[in-house]
Amino acid sequence: MKNRILLIALFFGLSSLALNGQRGGEIGGFIGTANYFGDLNTNFNLKPGLAIGFLLRRNFNERLSVAGGVTYGRISANDADSNNFYEKSRNLNFSSNVFDFNATLEFNFFPYIHGSDDNYYTPYIFGGFSFLKFNPTTELDGTTYSLRDFGTEGQLASQEYGLFSGAFVFGFGFKWDINRDWSINTSLGGRNLFTDYIDDVSDRFPDFATLEARRGITAAQLSNRSLNPDFAIPGQQRGNGKDNDLVYFFTIGIMKYFGELPCPAISKIRY
Repeated sequence: MKNRILLIALFFGLSSLALNGQRGGEIGGFIGTANYFGDLNTNFNLKPGLAIGFLLRRNFNERLSVAGGVTYGRISANDADSNNFYEKSRNLNFSSNVFDFNATLEFNFFPYIHGSDDNYYTPYIFGGFSFLKFNPTTELDGTTYSLRDFGTEGQLASQEYGLFSGAFVFGFGFKWDINRDWSINTSLGGRNLFTDYIDDVSDRFPDFATLEARRGITAAQLSNRSLNPDFAIPGQQRGNGKDNDLVYFFTIGIMKYFGELPCPAISKIRY
């Protein structure tokens, strides 16, 4: 909670400083990887999936920018990859497409001026908010199922978790010019979700007889994937609802600059 308050304060505090003349905008695309960390990946194992997207940026001055973008990512995790005995016995897995719509404030550590021979690169940090669409799925006997539809933790019909979530965005990156119009950007950005259900796991095992009566035998099979018939007990912990899920994107992309360039000495302009 403390980190979230600091992030909000940073976002609006730095925004109040962005009153100098505008320095143009940028548009570009990127490619990279997406990783998920949560109840099915508690050891922060890397299982990267594809990530692609595009970004719009408005530069206020040499230090501050605002940006908005859309990112698609593919995330997944499997208890079979864990080195934890309990998680291996639980034997759950999921995968999901993630669509992330984000808005951030960026702060450049060095003055960053397109066309400059000296100030053409900088590390930067960013923070903001995003809105994500997800849908955890799994395979059973060769068929793919959307897990939310089966209420695997005993949710009643119409009381399932939502497939949309807000998130706090945080991260850092590096920008450097190829020339005065084009630049390369790379970044590592996290999404601290407002939900713990991006992986369909958060609470306790339900009563399987009741679940089967309400949702069918497939629902009970998806809720309990353990190969040990004595493992899952109704009411036993299935996930850790105290910590929400995380998604990270590592990307590299190219940006095109639009706008008037400053007027430094002729010797300082890069062509």
